[in-house]
Amino acid sequence: MGCFTFIKVMMVLFNLIIFLGGAALLAVGIWVSVDGGSFLKVIGSISAQAMQFVNVGYFCIAIGAVLVLLGFLGCCGAQKESKCLLIMFFAIIMVIFIAELAAAVVALVYSSFAESILKAWATPALKSDYGTQSDVTQIWNTTMTELKCCGFTNYTDFSGSSYYSSHHSYPPFCCQSNTTICNLAAAESSAIEGCFNRLLLTLKQNANIVGGIAAGICALEIAAMVVSMVLYCHIDKNGVS
Repeated sequence: MGCFTFIKVMMVLFNLIIFLGGAALLAVGIWVSVDGGSFLKVIGSISAQAMQFVNVGYFCIAIGAVLVLLGFLGCCGAQKESKCLLIMFFAIIMVIFIAELAAAVVALVYSSFAESILKAWATPALKSDYGTQSDVTQIWNTTMTELKCCGFTNYTDFSGSSYYSSHHSYPPFCCQSNTTICNLAAAESSAIEGCFNRLLLTLKQNANIVGGIAAGICALEIAAMVVSMVLYCHIDKNGVS
């Protein structure tokens, strides 16, 4: 088996695994989004916020669709030795890689700018949708429960919100557990930290794991781009269209 044939076979097998994994993730995402109840019966009750899987379903659909597309382009491009499919595969991986690098640079170098962008999106959503939109409420309830935080910055994010107008109090996450009513005085004295700072702290505490996963993903993307370009150049050299 020549070097080109070996690379071609590995490219096909690797992308076939990606395709099948993406198809499985897409199927699970559709199942969860369409019939979350039956999905929860299969996996069992995990938490009081288990129906949050309905929101995770849309995320699975998006990621699964991208993986299916990448797997198809890479597998068929290598098998059929199609320059068009290979260059499309390379281009999509390149776009994803550049987007990840840009996001990492913004997050690391312009962290305050990134925070302001997130705050500009999160705070209005809290004020208008928390307590009125079930999906937004579930997402924030799960986040505040898991991270033991309150709002994006702190309890002030809920001041003048739809939730405060209807309940005349802050969400219970914004006060100590022994507080009966989470009013302004109780929220001020509890001083529960915002979810953004708690998330940053969690990421810092698991920096090695996060960095290892990020490095692994980047290495796979670079390897995929190199292999696809090697195949493309070999096909181009031999005059295959």
